[in-house]
Amino acid sequence: MQLSKDAVLAKANAASKNTLMETLSIDFMDFGDDFLIARMPVTSKVHQPDGVLHGGATAALAESVGSFASHVFIDTEKFFVRGLEITANHLKSISEGYVYAKATFLHKGRTTQLLDIRVTDEADNLISICRLSTISLPKKS
Repeated sequence: MQLSKDAVLAKANAASKNTLMETLSIDFMDFGDDFLIARMPVTSKVHQPDGVLHGGATAALAESVGSFASHVFIDTEKFFVRGLEITANHLKSISEGYVYAKATFLHKGRTTQLLDIRVTDEADNLISICRLSTISLPKKS
C-alpha cells in the first residue's frame, strides 16, 4: 500500500516530535516520486555567533530530509535507515527567513542510497549543496 502525499508528510512531521528536528523547527513540506522537501526557520536558535546560519544546523537539516527520504522509499516493516556519510558545501550566508532542503535520489539501491540535497533560501538562492549516503539494514526478528 502506497501512502498519499498528505499521509507521508504527516508521518514525517509526527516522527519529528521530541527529536532534533523538532528542536530545529524542521517541517516537512512536500513529497513526490523521487524527492522530499523540508524547511527550517533561520533564527538566532540556528545562528553562529556572528548571526548567520550555522553550517551544522544546515547539515542537520540536510541529513534529516535525506534520511527520511530514504525511509519513505523502503519497507519499514523489514528495514531501518541509517546515515553513512554526509558532505556539505556552504555557498552563501543567510541570517533570517527560511531555508528549504530538497532531497533527490542519485542512487536508490536495495542496500545503499545516495541523495543530493540542495539547500536554498526563499528566493531560491543556493545556500548549500549536500550529499548523503544512507544504508538500509534489516530489522532483527
